[in-house]
Amino acid sequence: MTSGPPRRAKVIRFPGPVLPVADDHGFVEVYRCDRAEAVVVKSLLDGDGIRTLLRSRIAHSVHPFTVGDQGAVMILVPANDAPRSRRLLAHVVRRSSSSS
Repeated sequence: MTSGPPRRAKVIRFPGPVLPVADDHGFVEVYRCDRAEAVVVKSLLDGDGIRTLLRSRIAHSVHPFTVGDQGAVMILVPANDAPRSRRLLAHVVRRSSSSS
């Protein structure tokens, strides 16, 4: 055995808050949620003719279970469709909260 100070495990910091994303292809973030909700929102926006990309910090196929913001999915749409996307999402959220 070796003598000396005990070894300590490496601390991996949890990522901090992520700022809204805008990339060089003209897509902007309009919503952030978990993977299951993201698939439903993508379907809603695609059905309204709005191209949608889903982006996440982790590979959900490798890590299917996540906790909190660790598994957040960003929903990206073309910048020119962002206002319409936000209005559509606000309408759906308002409607679902009033029916509860």
